Amino acid sequence: MDRRDIGKVLETCEFFMGLDESNIDRIAGLCQVKTYKPGEYVFRQGDFGEHLYVIAEGRIFLERAVDLGARKGRVVIGILGKGRVFGCWSTLLDEPHNLMSSATSEKITKVLAMNGEELREMMLGDMGFGFNVLEKLCFLLRNRIRGAYGAMEKI
Repeated sequence: MDRRDIGKVLETCEFFMGLDESNIDRIAGLCQVKTYKPGEYVFRQGDFGEHLYVIAEGRIFLERAVDLGARKGRVVIGILGKGRVFGCWSTLLDEPHNLMSSATSEKITKVLAMNGEELREMMLGDMGFGFNVLEKLCFLLRNRIRGAYGAMEKI
């Protein structure tokens, strides 16, 4: 994928949709394309998180290990496809964080990986842009929390 292709993925991404072309181009400059094989982990629950990911192709399962005494196991809390975002949100708040779920690829999956700290620096340099990103983050996290609760209720 070249930078133009990366920009097209970002333009249609749930997190960056509606941003102006110059911001999309700047974000594209932060991205590295990574490919994962079926069943391969992008990250594991408990890992230290530094990156945000945008799915360019394929599908990712977000899973959480749960220990409810007699009942232990893994629960899928989200199935994400093209244009969806996942990863370590706390980097946008300048907070170190261990990841609360694992992410595995269902099939061959290409993701755009960006360092959250670098995106934070962009946000601090342009407060209007930063506000737009944080507003989208609030809605996205609300939906993820709802999905996680719904998945855990099925345990």
